[in-house]
Amino acid sequence: MRRTPIVLALLGALAVTGCSSSGGQSAQSAPAASSAAAPAASASFAVITHAGAGDSFWDVVKNGAEAAGKQYGVKVTYQGDGDPAKQSQLIDQAVSEKVDGIVVSMANPDALKEAIGKAVAAKIPVVTINSGADSSKAFGAITHVGQSEDVAGRGAGEQLKAAGVTKLLCVIHEAGNVGLDQRCKGAEQTLGGTVERLQVDVSNLADVTSKVTAKLQSDKQVNGVLALNPAVAIAARDAIKDSGSQAKLATFDLSGDVVSAIKDGEILFAVDQQQYLQGYLPITFLNLYKNNLNTVGGGLPVNTGPGFVTKDNAEQVAKLAEAGTR
Repeated sequence: MRRTPIVLALLGALAVTGCSSSGGQSAQSAPAASSAAAPAASASFAVITHAGAGDSFWDVVKNGAEAAGKQYGVKVTYQGDGDPAKQSQLIDQAVSEKVDGIVVSMANPDALKEAIGKAVAAKIPVVTINSGADSSKAFGAITHVGQSEDVAGRGAGEQLKAAGVTKLLCVIHEAGNVGLDQRCKGAEQTLGGTVERLQVDVSNLADVTSKVTAKLQSDKQVNGVLALNPAVAIAARDAIKDSGSQAKLATFDLSGDVVSAIKDGEILFAVDQQQYLQGYLPITFLNLYKNNLNTVGGGLPVNTGPGFVTKDNAEQVAKLAEAGTR
């Protein structure tokens, strides 16, 4: 929260008139006194995430990055691959193309260390996002943008405890993703009850529903489910209905379906890390770094969450989710 004013100040001070996300000059030249915000005429930034196909969460990250590219008149390319080896290859490719900056999510930091090291050695500034905050500075990134997964997990655990949950099923949808494990651990710290993990595959939502249903039917003591992904949350909602369970459901991250389910009382709340900012802010920061050698955060992450979407504010958030910014 200490860095929120920094972010707001930057966004307020850096508004410029841009053109398409494919690059080019801005429609208006910034005054000389605002040269730090002026578009970098030939700048090219690569966003490389661990997103799997069809993951709506990362669509919003992409929207944020492309919106910033359009605002600043810089070229932004977006690619994602859930395989760490292939993600590393995408980073290597961006280095060979001599881009002006790289944005990368680190679900599996150790697997990406060498590729990120090559970028840093080539003097290409790197901003890490979403996962891997603990390794960001050590790997040479200029800053990390995301939420503290431990803090977010603890917040979720507190709210679930208040709702009466005593045994929680924490559904992990990506094997090896350190951030997801941190969320479950955080919830375990504050719940005051039992937290059991269930591994599923986000690319097979029918199987997610089946596995959660089976668990709820076999263990009647489970009275809470915490999904860590919006698509998994909807699959878990269906599982609760199929099993006849009275388990209370909460989730991390938003989608239109999740917001609707919150409005309908099917999901208690969603932990919102405002992933649009995880696309938008890194492009802002890289543009500032290229034009004015600015760095943000002072060696600490720039937090985009956690916030909470509940029945009280779901109606407002629903309109933003439809626009692809939440």
